[in-house]
Amino acid sequence: MGTGMFAAMTLTEAWTVGGWLMWVLAAMSVIGVALCLYFLATLRLGAVVPPRLRRDLPKYLVADDLSEARRLCEDAPSPLSAVILATLDAVRNAPRADAGLIAKVAESEGGRQAGRLRGQIQWLLDIATIAPLVGLLGTVIGMLQAFGAVAADVAAAKPTLLAEGVSKAIVTTIFGLLVAIPAMTFYAWFRRRAARLIAALEGACAELVAVLGSKHIRD
Repeated sequence: MGTGMFAAMTLTEAWTVGGWLMWVLAAMSVIGVALCLYFLATLRLGAVVPPRLRRDLPKYLVADDLSEARRLCEDAPSPLSAVILATLDAVRNAPRADAGLIAKVAESEGGRQAGRLRGQIQWLLDIATIAPLVGLLGTVIGMLQAFGAVAADVAAAKPTLLAEGVSKAIVTTIFGLLVAIPAMTFYAWFRRRAARLIAALEGACAELVAVLGSKHIRD
């Protein structure tokens, strides 16, 4: 009977049964959707390694026009431009730095940018981890209330009363999983996407820093 009641429960009834924890799960789902939309917009090759930078920067670096190279990077904010700006700062602050030092500066900033790309998608993993725990908390609270009702009046207690209480208790767990499963799925997808973008960023940085380093050595 409890199972049949749960199967026939409407979304409104389930929301009422879940109580305030349903609002917590709803907020987490909204945040998860917003994060996915944000990552779709930002985790793109054109946003991480702008084609204009990769195309135009080498000619400015070869021509030793570092001010124009800096302007180009500032006009196209991205992880690639951040690495190149840090490298240009190193060249400006230490004109006699060798190519090895320049490469280390680029590698350090590149690692920071890669960590930022990886770190931002961790929010989805956090949601996927916390949502089931919120649902489990609702289940524990619901079962405690159900058994408490039975314990309060053992003579009047019926098996169906306990079954209904337990079926109501698992509502939050189901909704917690409904939030967590998509969040984990998108996290895995964006993680692979970020890995590909980081590889592309490393390749572009290596090319541009090699041009700058060779020019610096010749000078």
